[in-house]
Amino acid sequence: MTDSLSTAARSAKFGAAEGEGIVRCDACPVLCRIRPGRAGACSRYANVEGQLVRTDPVLLMQRTVDGGGKLVEFAGTDWDGQPLDASRTFITGVGSGTTYPDYKPAPFIVSSQHEGVDTVTVVTEGIFSYCGVKVKIDTDRHLGPEAAPVMVGGEQVGHVTTAEYGSQMLSIGGVRHLTGGSKKEGNVTCDTLLKLCSGEAVEMSIPGGHSVIVQANAAPIVDGKPEERMRVGCGSATVGIFAKQWLGNVDEVIVVDDHITGVLTEHQAGRVLDMRPGGIRVRGRKSTPGRYFQVANPGLGWGGTDISDPLSIIQKIDPAVAWPGMRLLLTSTTGEDALYCVLDDNLVPVPAEMPDAVRLVVARIGENCEPSLCSVLFMAGAGGSLRAGVSENPVLLTRSVAKGETRVTLGGAPAYIWAGGGITVMADVTRMPKGSFGYVPTPAIVAPIEFTLPRALYEKLGGHGGDIVSMDEMIRAFASDARIEPWPDGNPWPKDRLR
Repeated sequence: MTDSLSTAARSAKFGAAEGEGIVRCDACPVLCRIRPGRAGACSRYANVEGQLVRTDPVLLMQRTVDGGGKLVEFAGTDWDGQPLDASRTFITGVGSGTTYPDYKPAPFIVSSQHEGVDTVTVVTEGIFSYCGVKVKIDTDRHLGPEAAPVMVGGEQVGHVTTAEYGSQMLSIGGVRHLTGGSKKEGNVTCDTLLKLCSGEAVEMSIPGGHSVIVQANAAPIVDGKPEERMRVGCGSATVGIFAKQWLGNVDEVIVVDDHITGVLTEHQAGRVLDMRPGGIRVRGRKSTPGRYFQVANPGLGWGGTDISDPLSIIQKIDPAVAWPGMRLLLTSTTGEDALYCVLDDNLVPVPAEMPDAVRLVVARIGENCEPSLCSVLFMAGAGGSLRAGVSENPVLLTRSVAKGETRVTLGGAPAYIWAGGGITVMADVTRMPKGSFGYVPTPAIVAPIEFTLPRALYEKLGGHGGDIVSMDEMIRAFASDARIEPWPDGNPWPKDRLR
């Protein structure tokens, strides 16, 4: 074990000893004074026999050969003592420690060989005040007006943002909610972010809308009812997809949708199939033939509208076009709601038993719907302390990341890098290891981040060359105490095809 990796050396570098065995933790701006045997306010650092130590083990992840081989989660208790293969091991920022107060090199700067290239991975745990999550909720149900506040525990933690195709979107967190409001607002926001990023369920309410329970990779629960299906498409798209399957089995189809309601015989799909016009005019604003906007208000009813009776959107039936006995189907974009009617002698739609051929197509709508899930994407700006821990000239790192020369991961998970200035990253929390997230009571979220690049480039960027250790050294020094997990099959290997 080298001095640069010893617990004592690291503790002397990152924590200051005071009287009575107290250690001052400078891993974040709170500067906790920790008594022997106790942990700091975040529970991430503790005073062990007068030394400041990270309470969670550093996480090493190893690729198995062709998917084979067995790895255990906690080497300290179950590891069989066999050496890890440095060429297949990746060190993450989970459990690594931070660079605060900014002037220190990253906790671990590790070199290894991959595909004939000498690479360096710089890891740290970022203290992110500028962070939040983007939540995608697969549902047509109306959660609340766009830009409406999202509330947790009586505090605003975010807002409703622009809906996407078949999904409602929330923006949670951000520096203004973390630090720009009251202390309670900041603490509730931080707690909400930590739970969402850790895969826990959080109940949120939206004034003028509804409540929703959000949990990453789980179905949303809207006003106590679990959602099941994400719509196959808008009303217009649903008409087009299934038009040929309805042909000959029904005379008119209306697909009710809060955004674009489709009417089959008016729609271009019906015209191309040479269907006889049905003469039914629905409420709302006609966009193009067979496509209507604003047929009802948003809500929890059919197709994300506020209606429970789909016949209420029919404005008129033209007696010069429609005919007695005409077969009419009304359905939602998920197929969960459907009504089959036959027009009587007065051209009034009368509910009737749905024929099997029509029922089959409605079922196929549902079959083509994906399961309704919540997605949580962590988004943060990697600021001064992170970049200074990598390079003495941080702007060079920023430019290298923007060019794609330096690869950024969060707990080994791939990160999307936003274009433009700075290093703004976004990652799917379900692809990150468990235990990736923590907090400090400033308040801010703590998350792992890694920078992987060729060693020659690292030195060119003004990296902390004197703090580089080899992966072999890292394994010898920490494998017995580290948390070791297999590499997730769905995540790309960060060292592959580095330029």
